[in-house]
Amino acid sequence: MKKMFKLQWLSVLMLALVLVGCGAKEDTNKETTSKEDQQVEKTSYKVKDDRGVEVEFAAVPKTIVSLQPSNTEVLFALGVGDKIVGATEYDTYPEEAQKIERVSDSVKFNSERILALKPDVVIAYTTGGDEENLNALKGLEDAGIKVFAIQSAKSFDDVYGDIQQIATVMGIKDKGDKLNEDIKGKIAEVQAKVKDVKEPKKVYLEIGPKPDIYTAGSGTFQQEILNAANVKNVFADLKSWAKVSEEDIIAKNPDVILTTVNYVKNPTAEILSRDGWNSITAIQNKAVYSIDTDISNRPGPRIGEAVELIAKAVYPELFK
Repeated sequence: MKKMFKLQWLSVLMLALVLVGCGAKEDTNKETTSKEDQQVEKTSYKVKDDRGVEVEFAAVPKTIVSLQPSNTEVLFALGVGDKIVGATEYDTYPEEAQKIERVSDSVKFNSERILALKPDVVIAYTTGGDEENLNALKGLEDAGIKVFAIQSAKSFDDVYGDIQQIATVMGIKDKGDKLNEDIKGKIAEVQAKVKDVKEPKKVYLEIGPKPDIYTAGSGTFQQEILNAANVKNVFADLKSWAKVSEEDIIAKNPDVILTTVNYVKNPTAEILSRDGWNSITAIQNKAVYSIDTDISNRPGPRIGEAVELIAKAVYPELFK
């Protein structure tokens, strides 16, 4: 896994003892210090984020700013979504998330507003090499805001690790473990239904429409979803997200076409009406389906639902 984190108990609670008697004062101070150290180990804790920074918490955060929709979904799935006081413009799930104050467009955030909210922690994100974003996060830290950065997930294991990290930060590690178990159980249920498919159907996944058509290749989160649903990505030979031509798609002749595009009117109808695509099996059988963008693109707690969406679209007969 890309993430390794540890939980270390340190100190925060102070005992004050008022004793009378000069002769016993020195020993009393030693006793106080000893008890103090014991209390410290039971209250304060550290969790390592994906920058390699050990972020120390004197107490479980009561207020949070979340700077990525998938992390917001994780917080709600863990039952602590009510602690979020700031989120991004794209935090649309669950419904309660839409009522949270917007402090970011998911690319840049409003530092002044975050400082005014005085959150106990900012659950931020990093792509690993985004210096501008890392510098902006450091600016928050320099202003006294605690920042816990999570690298954008590229695999299911990354998602499970993100959930464990966030649950540990929030002092609910057991809930994180349970959530991961539930997600894995959901995926296992879907896989049990599609495991006997001998010849997986060929699928073309469109994530960007004409004129600049984009798809997902190997090494992407979407590829892992397709793999889990037991379908064959016709562009698995490409790396990452790739631009493809109409000629490429026609030559691949997919059995099913899936689109996650949600910013054009009726994307499935648009694909079905494209000139020159009549020779494609998926077009001939009208096997073109729209897949919920947020569920299929967000590396969060709904990945089990994403696998089910793909499997149901490609193998509907197995889910009757």
